[in-house]
Amino acid sequence: MRRVLVPLAGLAALCALALWQLSAPKALPPDAFDGFTGHPKAGELVFHAAGCASCHMAPQSDSPELAGGMRFASPFGTFRAPNISAHPVHGIGRWTVRDLGNAMIYGTSPAGQHYYPAFPYSSYGRMALWEGGLQDIADLHSYLMTLPASDSPSEPHDLAFPFTLRRGLGLWKQLFAQQAWVTPLDTENAHTLARGRYLVEALGHCGACHTPRNLLGGLQTSAWLSGAANPTGRGRIPPIDALEWGERDLTYYLKTGFTPDFDSAGGHMAAVIASLSKLPESERAAIAAYLLDLAARPR
Repeated sequence: MRRVLVPLAGLAALCALALWQLSAPKALPPDAFDGFTGHPKAGELVFHAAGCASCHMAPQSDSPELAGGMRFASPFGTFRAPNISAHPVHGIGRWTVRDLGNAMIYGTSPAGQHYYPAFPYSSYGRMALWEGGLQDIADLHSYLMTLPASDSPSEPHDLAFPFTLRRGLGLWKQLFAQQAWVTPLDTENAHTLARGRYLVEALGHCGACHTPRNLLGGLQTSAWLSGAANPTGRGRIPPIDALEWGERDLTYYLKTGFTPDFDSAGGHMAAVIASLSKLPESERAAIAAYLLDLAARPR
């Protein structure tokens, strides 16, 4: 019996060590942002493209104070958006640009813990694939530090065991947070389509709402942007993978929220439109080009 148990115990220890290594939080190299200078004006555009205010602005608030508090229901519990204002204690005022980069690309906190994927780092992580992605993070960091500080503490998430154990998220990331584009481009020289893909698949994290998820909460990229169940349990989030709108209709919708059928964006999409409306027309046109190219592809 001992001859059997000792090797089994050793094998179990090796498996546990392997799982511990696989689940470890990742981080950017210490010199990742050496030579980068953040520009707040450019960072403001990144802020709007990434929809930061649509989640982190306090509910029923019209001020640019990113105090957090918005609730997000899920099958795993209720998540609450944290305070990401420039407050040095309750916000991210002490974060370095690398701290922000680790959070957005790897979902890793300054303390070296996993963030829950309610923060869409599985999308933001694709910023590492874009030539100017790190510069965008540097610019965003510089802009966030110019916004008002809020002394409101972040509210805790409402989760049950075992979802309170963050270490397991490292394995979830191995499965569902790989940094790869969802949609290949027909030509690498298609600048507008490439820009639209960056805005939709990375910064805009459109798939986080418009793509169905599996039982573990991972995005089913084989059904990319084909619509999804509303986490609140009320209705469905519509598909945007086969839009039949014209380019002008779509860019107009992204600016105003008004559809060609004389309807208007509602729910959380209204806040998304409020952010997209602040982008240059060329950015909305790039998003429209990507979505219409996706609609024209064979099913």
